[in-house]
Amino acid sequence: MRARRPMLAANWKMYKSVAESQAWAEQLKAAVVEEGIGADRDLIVAPTHLALWAVATVLADSGVAVAGQTLDLGVEGALTGAVSAYLLRQAGASWVLVGHSERRQHFGEDDALVAEKAKAARHAGLGVILCVGETEAERAAGATWSRLTQQLEPVVARLSPADWAAMAVAYEPVWAIGSGRTPSPEEIGEAAAGLRQWLAAAVGPTAEATRILYGGSVNEQNLPEFWRQPGVDGALVGGASLAVERFLAMARIPLVPGGGTQ
Repeated sequence: MRARRPMLAANWKMYKSVAESQAWAEQLKAAVVEEGIGADRDLIVAPTHLALWAVATVLADSGVAVAGQTLDLGVEGALTGAVSAYLLRQAGASWVLVGHSERRQHFGEDDALVAEKAKAARHAGLGVILCVGETEAERAAGATWSRLTQQLEPVVARLSPADWAAMAVAYEPVWAIGSGRTPSPEEIGEAAAGLRQWLAAAVGPTAEATRILYGGSVNEQNLPEFWRQPGVDGALVGGASLAVERFLAMARIPLVPGGGTQ
């Protein structure tokens, strides 16, 4: 049997109106109820903040969880435009993405801030999907592993070992996101094994419960090969999740006992 429950998460980024988000969620819920999709894996949807409450309301009692795409520090206060972990929870989220490369690149989030956000999310009781990954230049320079550990170390320093049971680490090479290019399945498997080994040394036994995902140009064609790799517990899907039919195709991929896909 699998040591960890598989996870498939959809990150919509800055797409879909509230009405479009509700319609997508209704289609997903109907398939989940009719076909039993998600019985053997966790399905998570990360809509925009504007649509979070609407999507969470539609998906209530379906078994599908809702995630925020990011969060701000604090709880409540005079912080125009900010959305805290507390407010995400009140809107129906049970997970949140932290450290996505687009947040790092376009919004100036450094490793220290990402770690503080992870701490705030866990303090509020949210599960965290922590995104880590290297740029193409870092990969070419042979610095992939040093960059991954550089991103992980501040998070480990701010969280307790127990927190890692409610964590997922998404390995997302920056150069693969939205490009249609991906590492080979074997390279993804090697990255997952390396992350697992590093976390075990840094965190201890609780790290065995941490799920390791792959993200970056994931779609219904390549997901089976990625998921088949030992130690890969699922995927964080971007553009391919915007069409509910494509996300359902990924959610229907059969899993085999002990790991992998059919």
